Amino acid sequence: MEFVHYSVMKKEAIENLNISPEGIYVDCTLGGGGHSLEILKRLTTGRLIAFDKDSDAITFSKELLKKYSDKLIIVNSNFKDISRVLNELDIQYVDGILADLGVSSYQLDTAGRGFSYMHDGRLDMRMDKSNPLDAYKVVNEYSEEDLRKILFEYGEEQHAKSIAKKIVSTRQKKPIETTFELKEIIKSCYPIKLKDKPGINGKTFQAIRIEVNKELDDLVSGIEDMIASLKSKGRLVVITFQPLEDKIVKKAFKIHSTDCLCPPKIPKCVCNHKADIKLITKKPIIPSQKELDENSRSASAKMRVVEKL
Repeated sequence: MEFVHYSVMKKEAIENLNISPEGIYVDCTLGGGGHSLEILKRLTTGRLIAFDKDSDAITFSKELLKKYSDKLIIVNSNFKDISRVLNELDIQYVDGILADLGVSSYQLDTAGRGFSYMHDGRLDMRMDKSNPLDAYKVVNEYSEEDLRKILFEYGEEQHAKSIAKKIVSTRQKKPIETTFELKEIIKSCYPIKLKDKPGINGKTFQAIRIEVNKELDDLVSGIEDMIASLKSKGRLVVITFQPLEDKIVKKAFKIHSTDCLCPPKIPKCVCNHKADIKLITKKPIIPSQKELDENSRSASAKMRVVEKL
């Protein structure tokens, strides 16, 4: 199957990066290479460092981007390693960073990757296929309490308690092996009038995927290192697809763009905190109607942009 990934808000992302032809840029999530390609087209003596955990994405994108191989460094690693990798490359600061946090259409539509409830396949959900933890282990080995907590916190699933209980009682008879088996468990925990709505599966699948890939933990640490890696006037563009991600990004941007973080009741600043970025987007950019017509999976996307002071 061809690696397919619609590059969400590509035009807006490139415009907001303010690309300099001689600059050094980072694409934190190479994916299908769409964003990276547009960055590379605009570089002369500049360079792009592109990260991805998914070896399939790297294999596909290497071919797509081979024309620009002299300007491109691909790193098979998590973007949380950005500081370490830049240090190894003897790069102190970069001119811009893009992080598109979406799951690729290839990952969602390939049954064997186990990401989607629309295709039957083994429970997997690993973005990095060398990761020892997969969805099968989460579903079949986590305690009922841990499952409930994950479903509630990462999926904001109202029926987390009953779904966790049903998972545990089902796996006592036989292991839960496929996405469709999990889908039937979720369906059984919803009221009759909602059982056939496709969207009821999304929250549980999202929660398990986040747990498997430690997505929120990586984002919390990664966003700090991204900001620290920017040179003055450098831009950071982040595209999120779910409220928990956007909340983390929004909070980090607010803290880093604020001078004093002291409680309001303190008459004089004692924290000595100084802003190191400014907000370019006071409100997030969302996809155009044209893009939504072309790719409905863009619907939840939000883009936030900051610039290093």
